[in-house]
Amino acid sequence: MFTELSSYLDAFIAAADEGSFSAAARRLGLTPAAVSKSVNRLELRLGVRLFQRSTRSLALTTDGERLYAQVRLPWSEIGDALTDLSQGAGKPAGTLKVSLAHTVGRNYIVPLLAEFTRRYPDVVPDLHFDNRQVDLIAEGFDVAIGGGIELTDALVARELARVDIILAVSPAYLKASPAPSQPQELARHRGLLRRSLATGRLAAWTLKNKAGQEVVASVRPVAVMDDPEAIARAAAAGMGIAMLPLPHALPFLDSGELLRVLPEWYAEIRPLSIYYSSRKLVPAKVRVFVDYMIEQFRASGHAERFRQQ
Repeated sequence: MFTELSSYLDAFIAAADEGSFSAAARRLGLTPAAVSKSVNRLELRLGVRLFQRSTRSLALTTDGERLYAQVRLPWSEIGDALTDLSQGAGKPAGTLKVSLAHTVGRNYIVPLLAEFTRRYPDVVPDLHFDNRQVDLIAEGFDVAIGGGIELTDALVARELARVDIILAVSPAYLKASPAPSQPQELARHRGLLRRSLATGRLAAWTLKNKAGQEVVASVRPVAVMDDPEAIARAAAAGMGIAMLPLPHALPFLDSGELLRVLPEWYAEIRPLSIYYSSRKLVPAKVRVFVDYMIEQFRASGHAERFRQQ
């Protein structure tokens, strides 16, 4: 009975996570028909419909949403415990659900994964790229990589790097507009502003230097965006001066598409961190992933390069 219920819940949770039987089947290594059959049997056993089905979509019913909210995290914890027992005490194994931002993930995390999967072949990273701040616990993530996630007593954060924000502009822009020599001169320039996803407010251009001076600069807005990678590309196209986190600016600085202006001035944001739950005994797969990323982030030079140049 337990084996049957386990397969039913695995199918239900995977289908709810992925939004389709086909995607759930790929994740579980089954056929879509097998996943659909398991969900049907769970519905028959419970006497409620869990999904609204159509030829193009799969959506949770009200009962399905309630069940998903109640079992998603506990079932994941049970799975971690059973995996540890079946694979051997403390052996890293299982799917590792990771949330991370697009640019940081693609440019700096993904290149580090090949060696990780060689070291820990029984761990399968499941990467979700998203610029929003996820709810690690409620959404069932094992790990999140980013900055500014609000810490609670249910979360642990370990620092990967401290990230500075710098001012950058394209060579083409500077041909038409001489570079500013001090922050006050930014008021004469076109600027690309960023809107915070968390608050909806425009990010202020608060700059400081190594001498401890701090100023709030102003620019003439030419466009507002909520994605730093888009801002970097707009700056590279010559639209204006951008204030960019170094992880987003570095590829463009390395290629020469962007140049720094006012290089002695910068803004500092919260650390880039790796977050995981403190509500339970940390599974081996989480522990080794966190330790590996901290180790490799420093060994690769990323942590050093993200600081003021």
